[in-house]
Amino acid sequence: MNKTITKTTQEYRYRPVLFFALAYFFTWIFWVPAIFLPESVGGLLMLVGLIAPAVVSTVFVLASGSDALKKDLKNKVVGFYKVKWLNVLLAILVFALIVAGSILLSLAFGQSLDQFSITEDFSFTGVGIGSALLAVTLASILEEIGWKGYCEDSIGQYMNWFWESMIFGAIWSFWHFPLIFIKGTYQAGLMVNPLYVVNFFVSAIPMGFIITWVYLVSDRSILACIIFHMAVNFLQEKIAMTPETKCVETIMVIIATVIIVIAKKDMFFETRHVGRLLESVNDDKV
Repeated sequence: MNKTITKTTQEYRYRPVLFFALAYFFTWIFWVPAIFLPESVGGLLMLVGLIAPAVVSTVFVLASGSDALKKDLKNKVVGFYKVKWLNVLLAILVFALIVAGSILLSLAFGQSLDQFSITEDFSFTGVGIGSALLAVTLASILEEIGWKGYCEDSIGQYMNWFWESMIFGAIWSFWHFPLIFIKGTYQAGLMVNPLYVVNFFVSAIPMGFIITWVYLVSDRSILACIIFHMAVNFLQEKIAMTPETKCVETIMVIIATVIIVIAKKDMFFETRHVGRLLESVNDDKV
């Protein structure tokens, strides 16, 4: 029995290039038409496109023929025992401090302390998805299932987590590109200034490192990442930061990322996991 499981584990080969190609294709095939359609119809296409990476990820796992990969996905999604709750809370606190620090630094550029207030509305219209709060919640859950369910491991299987985070951050950032042309989205609202658009895409890369930290400390738990992602989305949407302050925030996120990478140097630069991500799955709790 153990022999068969080990064989299945060793035989599975992650396919990151094919995954990204399909995730992009099945997202953009819905998002691009949404650019030209009424907002009510575009909202439905937006939702379908948002689901795409999670669907592609799940199909990759279920069609893999690897019992270890299937068990790994199950454990990552529902394995509450994996979550290091104090670390998740620490990560949320770190991001809250980044937001507070960004607002305070922005005072030097003429911004107001009123940014510490809570906004009444979200920065987008909800694009037909019930409510903006539901959209933020769905985005957090679906993106993490999609990207952590298969994608990040498919890169991390072949290199250290530092370069994995860099590559993933860039690809994840560009995945959002069509949204800047879809009316009613947060990204479309940034089009008033090219600097805001550039800042959005740049900020996703260091954020990729922070969420990888949350992921790895909790033994590759998707649940931990969902909780952190929801907290980040809520802080980004409900704290009344100006677009200018969000540019300052990107600098703060980069500084925090450097500190985390240095503090967790072994985690980001070790290569012990390369080619061996699924080896310990059969010892995990169910």
